Amino acid sequence: MAQEAKTAVVAAILGNLAIATTKFFAAAYSGSSAMLSEAIHSLVDTGNGALILVGLRNSRKPPDAEHPFGHGRELYFWTLMVGVLIFGVGGGMSVYEGITHLLHPATIENAKLNYIVLGVSAAFESVSWYFGWKAFSKERRGRGIFQVIHSTKDPTSFSVLLEDSAALAGLAVALLGIFLSQSLHQPYFDGGASIVIGILLCTIATVMVYESRGLLIGEGVDRQTLKGLRSIVEDDEDVAHVQHLHTIYQSPNTVLLVIELRFNDTISAVDVRAAVRRLETNIKAGYPEIKYVFFGTASH
Repeated sequence: MAQEAKTAVVAAILGNLAIATTKFFAAAYSGSSAMLSEAIHSLVDTGNGALILVGLRNSRKPPDAEHPFGHGRELYFWTLMVGVLIFGVGGGMSVYEGITHLLHPATIENAKLNYIVLGVSAAFESVSWYFGWKAFSKERRGRGIFQVIHSTKDPTSFSVLLEDSAALAGLAVALLGIFLSQSLHQPYFDGGASIVIGILLCTIATVMVYESRGLLIGEGVDRQTLKGLRSIVEDDEDVAHVQHLHTIYQSPNTVLLVIELRFNDTISAVDVRAAVRRLETNIKAGYPEIKYVFFGTASH
């Protein structure tokens, strides 16, 4: 999954960089507000892809004295920053540009160039979207799209897909705005399209910020996994009672587990140590993502 996610991010960066350059050229040449919003959007997406790559790289750093459980949450932090940037810079600037264009409307000088750029951009974005969808599909396993976005612990799986989906929708809105503005001789449609693009970006950013925030604060495993873990512990012959199991994701593939339990009163200290080792081995064999297991004494 990690390689697919990295490939999707790199493809998005390269595509958005090429698209942003052509869009800025077209916006400067034609004076289209919607095209300028799209250019800003692509430039922001390029920077966002770079930030996600930083998160992917830093999250793989090994544990050290200051971070004994590793740096996995760096990925969650940088994904949160990406959402903030999309909302503030991409969405905010697009809405501002649209409002400015409504207050001071300007006629589009060369709509044909805009159509060509939008068509080329759609082709690049479609390729980037394909890689994003390919990485996201690895996470689906028959589940619904929104269910995966809410439950996944790897934000790169949905971040790239959401950005590229918003980009394709934004291209359609920009195309419609430019077409209506030119055919009806009403520049207000161009400014309105810019505002719609901004609102779209803010909506996508809100979803990304909400999901990344939950991961950064700390989320545990799903109920089914928790039930399986409890079954492993309760089935051990030396365990008398299991009170609580606490889990938290440190990264998409690293889970910390704390078990509150009581061993049988009849076993010796040597047997307790053997039971602890046995439980840890069985848990990690069934759930490889659980890298850390701690035991605590349950209250009577």
